[in-house]
Amino acid sequence: MQMAQRMDRLPEQFFAQLSGRVLQAVQAGRDVINLGQGNPDLPTPSHIVEALREAVLDPSTHRYPPFSGLPSLKEAVAEFYLREYGVTLHPEHEVAILFGGKAGLVELSEIYLDAGDVALVPDPGYPDYWSGVALAGGRMVKLPLTPNNRFLPDLEAVSTTDWQRAKLLFMNYPNNPTGAVATLDYFAKCAEVASRHGTLVVHDFAYGAIGFDGVKPPSFLQAEGAKEAGIEVYTLSKTFNMAGWRVAFAVGRRDVIRALNLLQDHYYVSLFPAVQRAAIAALLGPQDCVRDLRATYERRRNAWVGALTAHGIHCPPPKGSFFAWMPVPAGVNSSEYADLLFEEVDVAVAPGRGFGEQGDNHVRIGLLTPEARLAQAAERVAQVHAALRLPG
Repeated sequence: MQMAQRMDRLPEQFFAQLSGRVLQAVQAGRDVINLGQGNPDLPTPSHIVEALREAVLDPSTHRYPPFSGLPSLKEAVAEFYLREYGVTLHPEHEVAILFGGKAGLVELSEIYLDAGDVALVPDPGYPDYWSGVALAGGRMVKLPLTPNNRFLPDLEAVSTTDWQRAKLLFMNYPNNPTGAVATLDYFAKCAEVASRHGTLVVHDFAYGAIGFDGVKPPSFLQAEGAKEAGIEVYTLSKTFNMAGWRVAFAVGRRDVIRALNLLQDHYYVSLFPAVQRAAIAALLGPQDCVRDLRATYERRRNAWVGALTAHGIHCPPPKGSFFAWMPVPAGVNSSEYADLLFEEVDVAVAPGRGFGEQGDNHVRIGLLTPEARLAQAAERVAQVHAALRLPG
């Protein structure tokens, strides 16, 4: 049976290939240090797990809840945003419950892009932005993120023709894969430029809770004009180590929230109520677990960067997220360098090429293993550099 043409447009699943390669090596008995994925390694905080347990034991959760989500969860989202960012949200009209942030990001392309419409996407960037655009039959215009522009896209460099056809602008700060953090001034500029061209801003705030050196990453919605210019997608996966729970939300512009709810009415019959109750416990419960998690990632960042620096290998410390964006040595590309580390010393990293053309001179490092293991991985990387006389 031949699949629809849209299936042929889907990009290659980069992370699935990487995880399969690592799994095969581990099954063969190799001591692989896997720094190539973005899967949080720490458990969900106990008070959230307990809230889920109690909710599962309550028979009232064993039924379909309202299709657009529990009103109490939307109220918790509004309270969370007011507490954390000073942003006021109407729970019913400015909050949409999502079945994971990834699903929401793909759905937005399906909602707004017709064949030939343009989406502005970061390069390097999260590959699932591409997936939604491909399914919708849209066209991507990639915005280069480079060290020279502090990994912030230059919106003034986008051509007038591309702006005229651009329906969506995807952004993501703290950034995956670069670890960059945007400022409120930059967000205000994005809101102004996008509004001027009639383009919807979609800010992926997956790593919003993870900023280092005392800097709290701002929400896009804190910027002047942002709520009219677009929406923000927030997942509980990273902030509360709820990866795999598939609970997230979109907040912001009212017509976009209505559209998301409309599409999801056709895809799903709402999220399991017990998971929604656990999400409420996460958003409104003790936040010391978030502070502890942030401190853990900062220690890991320092351990990784410090161990490499001790060997003369350069890796800029990220300002946010749980990734480091490491330049590859001169003379090799990201795939060649990743293959070297994997085959020679059993260190798995993600080739930057998998995030876009602009990423081919970097690899992404996931800081999702204990400090001692990160230091061990850095030692192994240094062995390869020394043996092959690679520059730092």
